[in-house]
Amino acid sequence: MAYQVEPQDLARFKRNHEHFQAVVGQYIIGYKEVVTDLMIALLAQGHVLLEGVPGTAKTTLAKTFSQTLGMDFHRVQFTQDLMPMDITGHFIYDQDKHEFVLRKGPVFTNLLLADEINRAPPKTQSAMLETMEEKQATIEGRTVKLDRPFMVVATMNPIDNEGVFRLPEAQLDRFIIRSQMHYLSNEEEEQMLRLKLANKRLEENQQRLRVDAVRLGQDLARKIHMGAETLRYLQRVASKTREHPDVRVGASPRSMEQMLRAAQAYALINGRPYCVPDDVAYVAPRVLGHRILMRVDAEARGRTARDVLDDVLKHVPKPRLVVKGA
Repeated sequence: MAYQVEPQDLARFKRNHEHFQAVVGQYIIGYKEVVTDLMIALLAQGHVLLEGVPGTAKTTLAKTFSQTLGMDFHRVQFTQDLMPMDITGHFIYDQDKHEFVLRKGPVFTNLLLADEINRAPPKTQSAMLETMEEKQATIEGRTVKLDRPFMVVATMNPIDNEGVFRLPEAQLDRFIIRSQMHYLSNEEEEQMLRLKLANKRLEENQQRLRVDAVRLGQDLARKIHMGAETLRYLQRVASKTREHPDVRVGASPRSMEQMLRAAQAYALINGRPYCVPDDVAYVAPRVLGHRILMRVDAEARGRTARDVLDDVLKHVPKPRLVVKGA
């Protein structure tokens, strides 16, 4: 069949992605799956929630990721006294022009690192909902579009329970992927220490990708083909979460669309103009894990959303595909 992605565009993206991996691999030790999660979210035009204890290089990873791709980067430390205008910006009176002008906040960037997002009060968190979903910010009644690409990487400390606000389900649903940053292996930690000893940093003059390459990748991801059997498999995986006896609230229709976009992005990363069921199985735990609400009795037995998804992926049969001309 004829795919919407031209071979030359696919080859161009592959070269860009290989260059990106080569550069990032010099400065980020381990966390290959997390880097892949970030790339999936970026190509799918979504956002990522990063969880990890302090000191696991969440900020360094996000900054290196954006710099390598030639994207603007801003970081906001979320605190209890952070106001919405601290993120979106506000109008100030310009005495020279005799008019109010917009002073844009840090949200006007390509990649916004929302550090410890659950430390900000709900009013400030709600200011993020419009920017993440609509790619725009409303400031004193005026709506301003954000530049493309725009991606939020929010971090959370899973061991800190004091002075934090629980993220509501509506906010969690804005993140296409929830990713975990665990401790590195002994060998990887030694490698990281050698890197720190060499004081190796991403140089300003080092060859990087242009942000146009990101926009190309996002456009290509939307054109990745998903056949009827793979689409049906995706729908069944999502719907089975709603039928699981341990689940109170399963995957929503929005989460199915997020799975579709993530599977397309993952297929593109793997150099294919089409999706296969394995793409869906790979992204399902990352996309659905934070959207499933467990029953109280199941949580008391130690069951988690990941256990539910393991059950679902084990019992929903994968279709066998024969791809002609692939």
